[in-house]
Amino acid sequence: MSRALIAQGPRGSDGDSPGARVDMGVDLAGLALPSPILTASGCAAAGRELDTFVDITTLGAVVTKSIMMRPRAGRATPRMSETPSGMLNSIGLQGPGVESFIENDLSWLVQRGARTIVSIAGESVDEYAKLAAKLKRVEGISAIEVNISCPNVADRGQVFACRPESAAQVIQAVRRGSDSRTPIFAKLSPDVTDIVEIADSVIKAGATGLSLINTLLGMVIDTTTMRPALAGVTGGLSGPAIRPVAVRCVWQVRAAFPKVPIIGMGGIRSGADAMEFILAGADAVSVGTSVFNDPSAPARIHRELADLVAGGGFTRLADIVGRAHREPEPIVLDEPTELDDWDFITEERP
Repeated sequence: MSRALIAQGPRGSDGDSPGARVDMGVDLAGLALPSPILTASGCAAAGRELDTFVDITTLGAVVTKSIMMRPRAGRATPRMSETPSGMLNSIGLQGPGVESFIENDLSWLVQRGARTIVSIAGESVDEYAKLAAKLKRVEGISAIEVNISCPNVADRGQVFACRPESAAQVIQAVRRGSDSRTPIFAKLSPDVTDIVEIADSVIKAGATGLSLINTLLGMVIDTTTMRPALAGVTGGLSGPAIRPVAVRCVWQVRAAFPKVPIIGMGGIRSGADAMEFILAGADAVSVGTSVFNDPSAPARIHRELADLVAGGGFTRLADIVGRAHREPEPIVLDEPTELDDWDFITEERP
């Protein structure tokens, strides 16, 4: 099937999908996107393979796999395991390093005409600062997603998002090293007591917006070998199993920070899933694990979401962002009738 056919929406009797006339544009911290659907970091590399199935220029943006200063082999195999309604991965930030990324992946994305959000990760605050300075000198970057929450590392001390102070230090370093016009999104972990506290710390440190959430730390044991299924023992849980947790995090952060841009993610498989995040307060969403069994998922989810927005009587996606936070409508009781005056126990009038 051609990429053009996959990108088309479902057709109605009038030749248009129900959501064809919905304005699906997103203003993400001043970054204008034609769609609220982004790829999730780590699930579509730099978009080259996904472009075979979906025209990546029609997506809101491609969020790249997290890039580090130097090439990294990642953790030992086996490093992936299926779980009920999800997947556990222990890739360990495998990647080619920033120099190779700029020369090969970023240059291809620029040539392709895709909007690119570069995800960065580091082993120290200084490495994050160096990455920001390196990326400042290249063209074609729409925003930076700062991955301070990857659970797939041997040293849990590298999960900077687990503490407000370390999270703020990284974001402050990236903000100082980046172009002031480049939006910075801090990607946070759900594996904390109070995600609002972490969000507050990174916002004060200079984060333009937030990406919620990264995977949850999990573990699978092979009952045949009686050993952990992953060589790294633990890994990051993704997929539908984590969606309620992700929606809760988006809800809490949106309630605390009504004006801060949020990219929501975690187990999105359909337009209804995406709409749940939007209603909770996400301005845009990233689709990740779904692309492993349905590479066309981002385009399909865009169509389904647009149809749902139209079905709700709205003409703009922006009109439903955070709508679930509104006060419930008061219940209006009917006027009492003669029957309401009866005492049904004694069957006598009071």
